[in-house]
Amino acid sequence: MRKRRPIAVDLFAGAGGMTLGFEQAGFDVLAAVEIDPIHCATHEFNFPSCTVLCKSVEDTTGKEIRKRSKIGAREIDAVICGSPCQGFSLMGKRVFDDPRNSLVFHFHRLVLELQPKYFVMENVRGITVGEHKQILKSLISEFQTHGYQVEEDYQILNAAHYGVPQSRERLFLLGARGDVTLPKYPQPITQIAKPNHSTSQNALPLSPTVWDAIGDLPEVENYAELLEKDWVFADYGKPSDYALILRGMSNLADDYSCDRQFDARILSSSFRTQHTPTTIQRFQNTPQGEREPISRFHKLHPAGVCNTLRAGTDRYRGSFTSPRPIHPLTPRCITVREAARLHSYPDWFRFHVTKWHGFRQVGNSVPPLLAKAVAKEIIHSLNVISIKPKFPQQLGDEKLLQLKILQAAQRYLKT
Repeated sequence: MRKRRPIAVDLFAGAGGMTLGFEQAGFDVLAAVEIDPIHCATHEFNFPSCTVLCKSVEDTTGKEIRKRSKIGAREIDAVICGSPCQGFSLMGKRVFDDPRNSLVFHFHRLVLELQPKYFVMENVRGITVGEHKQILKSLISEFQTHGYQVEEDYQILNAAHYGVPQSRERLFLLGARGDVTLPKYPQPITQIAKPNHSTSQNALPLSPTVWDAIGDLPEVENYAELLEKDWVFADYGKPSDYALILRGMSNLADDYSCDRQFDARILSSSFRTQHTPTTIQRFQNTPQGEREPISRFHKLHPAGVCNTLRAGTDRYRGSFTSPRPIHPLTPRCITVREAARLHSYPDWFRFHVTKWHGFRQVGNSVPPLLAKAVAKEIIHSLNVISIKPKFPQQLGDEKLLQLKILQAAQRYLKT
């Protein structure tokens, strides 16, 4: 066993939830492929040392990924992927021939071209039921035909079992090259916190609660500036143990990510939403932990966990905005930063300045702490000792977070 940082490639990378989780486990994610230029710009801001290929996986080859990144001819330890899930989702209409469903086979193709030791695919649990299950079976069979072991007893993992204050169930498919050991699934480390629920003496500790996650954040209604911009210097409250970690004031012993240089006094990703007086009254009247009857928005309970944060649709599908939870105490929807806290993103991690893009980036992503739990099992199978980078990293240019879609597209057309 030796100390080293394994290398990984993130496909369908989005803003970088999987990238961050794998980095926290000890990986260097050296290349990311993402079709949405807004997501690419956000990924570039947060991971300046990772090469972003802004294009569809359909038009990407393993050779190009190696050539354009720092990977070159080196052996890749893991290819990770949170592929588009709308076609498989149990929410709304399920279309068997949705073209997005075929993208999982481009993931398969790129794994075979890159020949990593391991692969991880995350998707909604809808791919495991009905006619979509045939796609999953076919994918597993194709991997096995080409020399990859696949854990056929695949599992649905809930983020709340891995220290995330959100109930979010997702399929994780794990595979390994024939010459290495297939990794195990991570064992739960927390049980889901529920209002008026206490843990027994021998049970797992409770997951962080909604209030553990957001209770120390400054109340955005007190800052008029947040009607005009997404950040402000603000006074924070007393943090929970969970919030201490996300604020960078405390470190987990098993966090091997590169430290980022950022100003902890800044409250970022916090544009305010202006609600009508009628909406405010409806939100006020809604009991904690229940749905507001007209909007159907869920009002968070401070002693429970958040319901699954969803992203809405992209611009090609009509730009539908998913319901956003109501703050447990203030009659308003939560901010992007509050959503990020509920998703286990640290405060240094920034999102696009607009609320629509920011919520989409959070809701589309794998919670970093969940990705980290999976990545740790791969680290174990690799038989390596994780090491933390010695020097902190500066974040990218904040202008990357302000680009409009055409500006972002033009930026990546040049690369």
